[in-house]
Amino acid sequence: MSTAANHPSVLVSQAGAGAQASARRAPVPWYLWVGAIAVTSSSIGGAWDVSWHRSIGRDTFWTPAHMAIYACGVLAGIVGLWLTAQATFGRDKKMRDASVSIFGLRAPLGVFLAGWGGLAMLTSAPFDNWWHNAYGLDVKIVSPPHTLLILGIRAVGVGMLFLILAEMNRAALASEGPAGVVSFRRLQMLFLYLGGLMVGGQMFFVQEYTWDVALHQAAAYIALAIAIPVAFAAFSEASRFRWAATTCAAVYTLFVIGEILILPLVPAQPKLGPVYFPVTHLVPAKFPILIIVPALALDLLWQRTKKWKPWQIALVSGVLFVALVTAVEWPFADFLLSKASANRFFGTIYFDYNARPWSFDRLREFLHPDSGMKLWLGLARASVYAAISTWVGLAFGRWMRGVQR
Repeated sequence: MSTAANHPSVLVSQAGAGAQASARRAPVPWYLWVGAIAVTSSSIGGAWDVSWHRSIGRDTFWTPAHMAIYACGVLAGIVGLWLTAQATFGRDKKMRDASVSIFGLRAPLGVFLAGWGGLAMLTSAPFDNWWHNAYGLDVKIVSPPHTLLILGIRAVGVGMLFLILAEMNRAALASEGPAGVVSFRRLQMLFLYLGGLMVGGQMFFVQEYTWDVALHQAAAYIALAIAIPVAFAAFSEASRFRWAATTCAAVYTLFVIGEILILPLVPAQPKLGPVYFPVTHLVPAKFPILIIVPALALDLLWQRTKKWKPWQIALVSGVLFVALVTAVEWPFADFLLSKASANRFFGTIYFDYNARPWSFDRLREFLHPDSGMKLWLGLARASVYAAISTWVGLAFGRWMRGVQR
């Protein structure tokens, strides 16, 4: 883990008032802001699209939610083409030095990652139309075309993260005085904001396994153990920020709570049948999983284990993550299925238009809960997966700290 000696935040407190004036001469490049807007658009579009399916059904490809998703690819394409043109044909030596060459074209590494993601997103669009025509108008989230789309969105997000990361790493090593330090802090916060959206993307991908009625099954915690520790560890290492995991978890949590509070304000009616529940507005996501609790614990652990070997950190982190997320989410799931949570904040008053009256969701009953040895063995497996996930994240995060192109 990072040490205080090489942490740029140590220098900020010493910069004084002169740092603020100097920082005005070191703005975050415009294309990084555009990249952040692109990833934000895909996150909003993805949440909106799921809500559209749950409230209205699939009526046409040209929904506002789909347009918000594909705006991500358009904005990423604008950034990528501009940076490629500047690095390949421009005279800016600094830009050329901060790029890599692939097939004769020069651009930062993040551009090529985002470019693949954009192509995957465009490919998924006709594939998705064909899939719906062949297998039904409304299908599961994790279908092949949706998986390709989500992977494309993730690639665009990772590409934009790498653009910010390269700029951030150069700022951390630059001898620009206080201006470079403050520039690093701005880039660091932008990096963690996108990291939080990426954590939200991970949660989006496993949401069918972490539905509130499934939170008394070991499978829910196995899914969380695979998807989340790798992101927390990678963003913590790469960002050099003491509270990186907590920050990312907070971004995810606030995003989903905002969705719960805002989407039901939009009128909507089902266009597909049969309708088992009268929907008059957009149906939001379920209340966010309380991953902010293990995130805070992991941040505290990692601050105190800097001298440990990576496998030791990963092993303890995996057990800690699963123990805490189970300890807080298991009883919280009881609350979510109780009448006490039936209000606009927790959002358990909202149901899909095709939610049957006898469904576990409507009856507020858990879906085949695990107990006894089956549960404990499942949680043990989850701890092993979480340890492996953390180890991969730590290794990847350390590698990310060296990215400058």
